[in-house]
Amino acid sequence: MSVDIGTSAPTGTGTGAVAVAGRARRGLGLGVVPAPALMFVGMVSTQLGAAFAKQLFGTVGPATITLMRLGFSALVLLLWWRPSLRLDRRTAGSVAALGVAIAGMNICFYLAMARMPVGVALTVGMAGPLAVAGLASRRAADRLWIVLAALGIALLGWQGGAAGLTGLLIALACAVFWGSYVPLSKRVGAVLPGGGGLALAMAFGTLCSLPAGLAEGAGTLARPEVLAFGFGVAMLSSLVPYTCEMETLRRVSATVFGVLLSLEPAIGALVALLVLSETLSLAQAAGLVAVVVASIGVIRGSRKADPGTGRDPEPVRGAGRGAGAGAGAGAEPGRDPGAGPGRGPGAVPVPDSDPGARPAPVPASPPVLTEGSDKS
Repeated sequence: MSVDIGTSAPTGTGTGAVAVAGRARRGLGLGVVPAPALMFVGMVSTQLGAAFAKQLFGTVGPATITLMRLGFSALVLLLWWRPSLRLDRRTAGSVAALGVAIAGMNICFYLAMARMPVGVALTVGMAGPLAVAGLASRRAADRLWIVLAALGIALLGWQGGAAGLTGLLIALACAVFWGSYVPLSKRVGAVLPGGGGLALAMAFGTLCSLPAGLAEGAGTLARPEVLAFGFGVAMLSSLVPYTCEMETLRRVSATVFGVLLSLEPAIGALVALLVLSETLSLAQAAGLVAVVVASIGVIRGSRKADPGTGRDPEPVRGAGRGAGAGAGAGAEPGRDPGAGPGRGPGAVPVPDSDPGARPAPVPASPPVLTEGSDKS
């Protein structure tokens, strides 16, 4: 299960984030890999995390998966960024609110994923940040893109029966959390440097998911193989996407990054087909395409509305999937909802009228190290 990228005030921007990106690039040799290829690797990693999480549903439930994903991601982020706990009341409130959003979008994403194909749950969840982007814009064309996305979601959720309706409503709840994650990650990123805000928000999100996770699967959490699997899901959904996206954001504009990221629902559907043998009906495939096209339309519209030279904005330095992810970072659900850690299931940019920053994880989500993002 994170999440969105604007053209200014990037979340996670700062000397610490830039230094981390530089170390990762030099240590892993990412500088020789084309930016689109890095983005592709990051998105595939996020969706593999979601698919593997769904495979684990036979052993542990969505709430326990959420707890493991957020818990392991928070642990890695806290060790990496080592944020200060000396926060004023307003900052602490913003971090807590972001943590609630990360936990909410991740658990809703996994709950929806248990009732519908991964690609469908991810695409419906994307409606949240997409709606924020479209409604924040003053362009009439962007409102039409929102209508197209709504029609796409209707096609995606048209499965008939109570189970289909329940899954759709849960996915829409994920969209609400994901949409609230956008302004919250921007607010936290403005007051806390690097990925420190995401790390603290992920830790609070872990506390929020603790009661449900323990109630659902306290016994299974004592099994080493389950913990190892959960750690793998967290890293696939957070660490790998965050590293790839940090390097990509150093080289491409916010518009190019957003367009690339808008392809994530299609990648999610393809990964689910290969790993889980999940197929989409023609109506669902048409709905997925409609949402992807609407997302790209909003992104390109925000670029055209940007006053200035008419060129793409400069590459965003040091931003990633977190407020950190999603805060991935999905905090995609599954990006989790989600994010670097916290990455949400996917993400779309916020138009220039309300610029934000893609948290460094979705899960984001996600996702600095989102996706649930988590894209949970």
